[in-house]
Amino acid sequence: MHQRILILDYGSQVTQLIARRVREAGVYCELHPGDISADFLKKQLGLGLKGIILSGSHGSAYDDSSLKVPDAVFSLGVPVLGICYGMQAMAHQLGGTVSHADHREFGYAEVRARGHTTLLKDIQDFVTPQGHGMLKVWMSHGDQVTKLPDGFKVMASTDSCPIAGMADEARRFYAVQFHPEVTHTVQGQALLNRFVTDICGCVGDWTMPNYVDEAIARIREQVGEDEVILGLSGGVDSSVAAALIHRAIGDRLTCVFVDHGLLRLDEGKQVMETFAQNMGVKIIHVDATEQFMGKLAGVTDPEAKRKIIGREFVEVFQHQAAKLKAAKWLAQGTIYPDVIESAGAKTGKAVAIKSHHNVGGLPETLNLKLLEPLRELFKDEVRKLGLALGLPHGMVYRHPFPGPGLGVRILGAVSSEFANLLRRADAIFIDELRKTIDPETKQSWYDLTSQAFAVFLPVKSVGVMGDGRTYEYVVALRAVQTSDFMTADWAPLPYPLLAKVSSRIINEVRGINRVVYDVSSKPPATIEWE
Repeated sequence: MHQRILILDYGSQVTQLIARRVREAGVYCELHPGDISADFLKKQLGLGLKGIILSGSHGSAYDDSSLKVPDAVFSLGVPVLGICYGMQAMAHQLGGTVSHADHREFGYAEVRARGHTTLLKDIQDFVTPQGHGMLKVWMSHGDQVTKLPDGFKVMASTDSCPIAGMADEARRFYAVQFHPEVTHTVQGQALLNRFVTDICGCVGDWTMPNYVDEAIARIREQVGEDEVILGLSGGVDSSVAAALIHRAIGDRLTCVFVDHGLLRLDEGKQVMETFAQNMGVKIIHVDATEQFMGKLAGVTDPEAKRKIIGREFVEVFQHQAAKLKAAKWLAQGTIYPDVIESAGAKTGKAVAIKSHHNVGGLPETLNLKLLEPLRELFKDEVRKLGLALGLPHGMVYRHPFPGPGLGVRILGAVSSEFANLLRRADAIFIDELRKTIDPETKQSWYDLTSQAFAVFLPVKSVGVMGDGRTYEYVVALRAVQTSDFMTADWAPLPYPLLAKVSSRIINEVRGINRVVYDVSSKPPATIEWE
């Protein structure tokens, strides 16, 4: 039995990052709704509970409609860490005061660490001339604590937020107004490590090899002697899911690879060769290009496109499953970011960003149960799992590709013409990223970026080629760097690389005469354009 940390979710878009950070410390954690019952919490004491973390939220602690922290949290005798809303809820419910802030804080901030509490002792980014230890953090709040509860002292502050952190060390209650879970908080990992290891006393006994054994055991228990059909896209998530399930049940797994006409250049051929030849997995190749393109004709709304693609996927699987009489389960490579952005987390309190075709359950007419062995993992954890399963590094660290494929990288209406232009431009971009080596790191720019792709824009621009005027389409290049895909920065690609990519696309892809580069970060943008 693993020691565990419970994370109570109050609806923040980045709640799952807390779990990711805790796991990086080698500590097992579970995420549960913020209004979980007192009986459930008390039972956790017998299951290795060592501490509780309260997440952020878009709500206000003093609003009657907001979730309250169960009173049992503060009486179990385990350490508690409140983050943003979690801090405000802790203060409000323990007798302090929370008010609407005169000066809201969203984004970068520098926090003075006051009082060397156990949580922040010796954790700092720089020291002011006055000798104050400072932290570079990420804030996102419109409310703030204006009066401390009894027993608490100020632990951190900013000019506009005098109580940016508080602590009751006798009860081991700590709270911070900033978000240590996001990468923008430089010492965030150190802070969370301090909480789960030093304050909660966790020994770090959760590792990916251990997870492999546990996941295989769960799959075998869940599936029994049934057969499983898996929708294989060739991306990292479905590939790792296939390898894990195949390890668990062998040839009772059948993969269905659907070519919807929106794949990258030569991807169908590569997927078939990789899985059929190298992994020994049973795989069925379905060319459904006409079916998908017909349904997408004239559709411009991105949400509508995603839903159409998701619906057609289900129909294809249903047709294939009917041929596999023993198949009782449909497996998918759903991971945590998919669930979060679809507001499909366990609480359902998060604000929806976009839907995902593999989130939200299956229609009853499919007559298959859902198997999602990666649903609790982040992308980096999925990659570690893939390596632990023995998958090739090149496969595991291939850039992510959305389930709807080029359908959400072609803005506006989708057509075979646009898909052909885009996949050729995208292939040139990826080729040059692979070939260009950064002199400092000795790595290719493909490895230095987390995700890179081209986007087709449904606009034309005037150009000049030779002595003639052109009026052709535009593509945007997108490359980001991130560790968790919940936040991301645009990649500072070298100008000569961008120039080479632009030149090749314009010269080699007839129909495109302009190339632009996207320099938006997430947030406020998303990584994909649709």
